[in-house]
Amino acid sequence: MSSVKSKNKARHCAAARLALGIVLVAQALGMEAGLSQELPPPRLDEQFAKQEKIYRRRGARSYTANRGLAAYAEVLPGNFCAALGRLGSADRWLDIGAGEGQAILEYYAPGDAAAAKCAGAGSKARAVAISIEDRRTDQWQQQAASLGAERIQYLAGKRLSQYSSEALGKFQLITDVYGGFTYTENLSRFVEKVLGLLEVGGAFYTVLPAVHLDDGTDKLGTWYKTELVDGASRPVKVCSWLRQTACAKTACASKIGWDEPTQLIEVRKLCSGVAVRRTNLVEYMAGAPPNRRFQLDP
Repeated sequence: MSSVKSKNKARHCAAARLALGIVLVAQALGMEAGLSQELPPPRLDEQFAKQEKIYRRRGARSYTANRGLAAYAEVLPGNFCAALGRLGSADRWLDIGAGEGQAILEYYAPGDAAAAKCAGAGSKARAVAISIEDRRTDQWQQQAASLGAERIQYLAGKRLSQYSSEALGKFQLITDVYGGFTYTENLSRFVEKVLGLLEVGGAFYTVLPAVHLDDGTDKLGTWYKTELVDGASRPVKVCSWLRQTACAKTACASKIGWDEPTQLIEVRKLCSGVAVRRTNLVEYMAGAPPNRRFQLDP
């Protein structure tokens, strides 16, 4: 009997050692994988493909592509017009997600008093419009022919990240009105690219709808289209995240009376050593604009 018990005890001990060995090996492999490489990105190819179709859609249910300078003055931070008006002929303005380029056209030839006030009365900066789709109108073609390519330029067919910094050059002012900042799948890379294109002292003006507002005035039950969370999935405000950027100063104004809680944002570049805290895309649903959820990198 004692011999049987000894054999059973030996088998149990061997099984326990084997199980422990498997656990330790699995843990070691998991730790090594976590240290040596990043987790694979979520499979969102289907949503990205749907989004590409939205970019190319015209007419009903497509995104707005003809916002003029007065609309920019309304949805961007209050000092945008003053900043634009201070630009001189040697300065440069980049408009991301420019659509038809209407804001730039009105900057050179204001169509109403509001646009004229924002355009200023002095010499004009050189302006560059960027759009995924080429939406230039006959008016753009005529104005470009009149002013010359050195004054206004239209770039299409690529995303901002696909242009080299050398090809685009430096700018004193960059705007994005419901463009790349609202649509990008890589928020931190987009901001880093934008700030890299700014001259020190230059400013980036943008707007972001349906987000947690900086002043906390958004109402409970709001459907957010852009969300940031920390490692524990707790909400992080976009402006709080932007304020962590090295060599930059962020100012935010919250709008609660609009259809969606909207954040008006100005980021000014203070020095050349810009570093943006990384965001990882965890959810994405195509739309105009898309629903996005990002998690901050530890």
